[in-house]
Amino acid sequence: MASSHSSSPVPQSNSSDAFFKKEVDATKRFRPVQSLPDVCPKEPTGNPSSLHDSPSLVVDQQRWTIYHSKVNLPAALNDPRLAKRESDFFTKTWGVDFVDTEVTPSFYLPQITKEHFALYQQEITPREKVHERCKNICTPKDTFDRTLLHTHDKSRTDLEQVPKIFMKPDFALEDSLTFNAVLPWSHFSTAGGKGNRDAASSKLLQEKLSHYLDIVEVNIAHQISLRSEAFFHAMTSQHELQDYLRKTSQAVKLLREKISKIDKVMCEGSLRVLRLSLTRNNCIKAYNKLKLMATVHQTQPTVQLLLSTSEYVGALDLIATTQEVLQQELQGIHSFRHLGSQLCELEKLIDKMMIAEFSTYARNDLNRPLEDDCQILEEERLVSLVFGLLKQRKLNFYEIYGDEMINTAKNIIKQCVVNTVSQIEEIDTEVVVKLADQMRMMNFPQWFDLLKNIFSKFTIFLKRVKATLNTIRSVVFLVLDKNQKTRDLEDTLQKNSAKESMVDSEVAYLTHEGMFISDAFGDGELPAGAADSASQRNTSPNSEPCSSDSVSEPECTTDSSSSKEHTSSSVTPGGVEMMIGEDMKLTDLELVRLANNIQELLYNASDICHDRSVKFLMARAKDGFLEKLNSNEFVTLSRLMEGFILDTEQICGRKSMSLRGALQSQANRFVNRFHEERKTKLSLLLDNERWKQAEVPAEFQDLVDSVSDGRISLPEKKPTATEERKPAEFLIVEGQKYATVGTVLLLIRIILEYCQCVDNIPSITTDMLTRLSDLLKYFNSRSCQLVLGAGALQVVGLKTITTKNLALSSRCLQLIVHYIPIIRAHFEARLQPKQFSMLRHFDHITKDYHDHIAEISAKLVAIMDSLFDKLLSKYEVKAPVPSACFRNICKQMAKMHEAIYDLLPEEQTQMLFLRINASYKLHLKRQLAHLNVVNDGGPLNGLVTSDVAFYTGNLQALKGLNNLDLNMAEIWEQKR
Repeated sequence: MASSHSSSPVPQSNSSDAFFKKEVDATKRFRPVQSLPDVCPKEPTGNPSSLHDSPSLVVDQQRWTIYHSKVNLPAALNDPRLAKRESDFFTKTWGVDFVDTEVTPSFYLPQITKEHFALYQQEITPREKVHERCKNICTPKDTFDRTLLHTHDKSRTDLEQVPKIFMKPDFALEDSLTFNAVLPWSHFSTAGGKGNRDAASSKLLQEKLSHYLDIVEVNIAHQISLRSEAFFHAMTSQHELQDYLRKTSQAVKLLREKISKIDKVMCEGSLRVLRLSLTRNNCIKAYNKLKLMATVHQTQPTVQLLLSTSEYVGALDLIATTQEVLQQELQGIHSFRHLGSQLCELEKLIDKMMIAEFSTYARNDLNRPLEDDCQILEEERLVSLVFGLLKQRKLNFYEIYGDEMINTAKNIIKQCVVNTVSQIEEIDTEVVVKLADQMRMMNFPQWFDLLKNIFSKFTIFLKRVKATLNTIRSVVFLVLDKNQKTRDLEDTLQKNSAKESMVDSEVAYLTHEGMFISDAFGDGELPAGAADSASQRNTSPNSEPCSSDSVSEPECTTDSSSSKEHTSSSVTPGGVEMMIGEDMKLTDLELVRLANNIQELLYNASDICHDRSVKFLMARAKDGFLEKLNSNEFVTLSRLMEGFILDTEQICGRKSMSLRGALQSQANRFVNRFHEERKTKLSLLLDNERWKQAEVPAEFQDLVDSVSDGRISLPEKKPTATEERKPAEFLIVEGQKYATVGTVLLLIRIILEYCQCVDNIPSITTDMLTRLSDLLKYFNSRSCQLVLGAGALQVVGLKTITTKNLALSSRCLQLIVHYIPIIRAHFEARLQPKQFSMLRHFDHITKDYHDHIAEISAKLVAIMDSLFDKLLSKYEVKAPVPSACFRNICKQMAKMHEAIYDLLPEEQTQMLFLRINASYKLHLKRQLAHLNVVNDGGPLNGLVTSDVAFYTGNLQALKGLNNLDLNMAEIWEQKR
């Protein structure tokens, strides 16, 4: 019950545990019986000394008093709006929703628990025990009790006459059942002839109800008579109450007059100053708010102005700032309720505009005339676009640039072909419509110039792409560096705040212990954090950044964007200065991934140029054009492509394999054709070779001399000098004479062509090595077939294979063997270490050639061996001396020497004749043993000695064999 709670004042004391604490004074322990208390607490009449006993409006403003009571209990009981009293007035007369209403607890009344009554119970328990003992001891007043009991029984008997239905709490005549029970309809029916009886019944019912009313009134009067003393006391107290009210009214009037004077003298001026100051502050806030609203109102025109100058970053920053202001400082402004959604739509529009603008920029940048100028196109515009795209997290913008690169690479080749074809008069563009067909009509010099032009354009194109992408990556790295610096700053601030909190706790401890900071720390020992915190504490808490007299307070009340967003100035590599805000919420992982993707885009640009070049190359190679190139043309083409590949690798920093693979494929085809041509040429030369000593032209001698000087290359032709010099009989190689055939001279030139091709095209080194090995093996095997195998008799038509042919073949093989180590060293210098195993081919070839030379030497010895066997088998020891057999042997030996002496070196000639002499001695010894001629000094021995002396003299008389040790004593059997 709200009114009952608020109507009874609760005494409060200064102590928190003094609720309902009784006095312990002995004089007040047994109080006399007093009259009922007044309905209103006592108020002093006018005595100033008793003023402190009553609640004061001035002194007791902050605590609850009786003046805070809204409705008291007597007012609730004497509610004039009720028609009559009811027994359960709490639920029947206090409104329809009284029971269901949840009463809010009073803020002025404390929460009373059982603990508050503990002290009271301790005091009252002994007194209650004393009371119980007294009640048992004292004799009750029987007369009073008997009278009271008799009266009570009589009243109870009278009330029992009244029906119980009238005593029910829910008695209501509105109820049809209750109404029928109190007033039956049977007493009011007028049907038939029962009118007189019904009238008597109604009258009887009325008398009965009147009797019930009399009984109730008598009982009420009786109850009133029992409480007459209280009523009289209440009437008597009414006069005192009026006196109290009059005195209270006077005291209130006097108090109000005093308060009014105090208000005028002491409070009115100060309150007016405070009111005006508050009004002024409110006006300033309203002015600043209106000014901020005016600024926000200009957001859209300002954004449009920034977009007209492509200031996307500024426009986005302005939109973000405005959104933050709308959410924090202008929240709830009705006129701006649609501005937030409009700004969001505008931000989406800016996203589309930036993407379209970046696409346009990429198209304009890549489609500029490809001159030598590699400057970045409108670097400030590019940096602004990249910052805006990063701010909006449009991290796939580089894909737009990649698509434009592909289109530009296609257009570069197309434009170069169109320009070149337009300058060639032999190509009729009206007849040949397709560019590919027009390009195939070019000869090699024209096509080579076109390819060279394309490569130069691609080089400039890649340099531009690299410059643009480097600028974009620098912007990404600036944002990444800004994020790192921001994290470092936050870590520093956290450390400083931790130090300051520690110093503050130390200062608080010292202050709590009653010490001054200067006592705890020396003058120079005060930490910096403590000094800063002390200076902040010394600052007045009411101090404002701007003077209160100044009207220009918008400078003081900054918006949230200027107070929360810090910007830092950064300079791009091109010198463009940009302001990087902290609102770029990109993680380091995203930025690093974006930088890697941009670098990968540069690699893709190189791959695109190489792929387009490969397609251009394949389009020209469809009709076998590249395979028909001679070695000089292919070498020129290969050098051009290698140079372009190296340039792209230097620009982009990574190797692209497509063009290199195409070059390798064409090089393999070139190597096959090159080898087949040389092998076919060598085969034709061998098939037509008559194995006679050929004259050595001067150009071949110069070629050999250049190889001796360490230059393995074909010398430049000198027509005038060659015409003056005559061919030489021998080829001079490092001081040695080599008698050769024409095929071997050409073979040496072919070998040097292989070596020079490897120098010009390093990528075909391994293929050339295997092809050259095959060529040398072919020469060895074919020459063996033609000379040793006597194949030249059928192929060329020689009558016989002479010793001169054999010696000449051996000397040619020796010349090739001389150059094999030089060729091996040349290839070894150009192979990778893991490819050195291929050099074993030269070891095998050298062994094969030495075996071939040995076979030729053995063949020469075999020829003489068969001759010795034929002649010495018919030898007879008889006069004359020298015999005819020995004359024929010496004659054949002289012919052999004449045939090979000019072809083979002197050492080889001596070695050959030593082997022939050994064969001669073997056959002679066998024949002498057959003839039983022994070294006994007899006549037969003398004849043999004369023939052997003739043989020895003739043999040593030959040129270069005079010092030859023949050791003819071995023809005689040794005696055992």
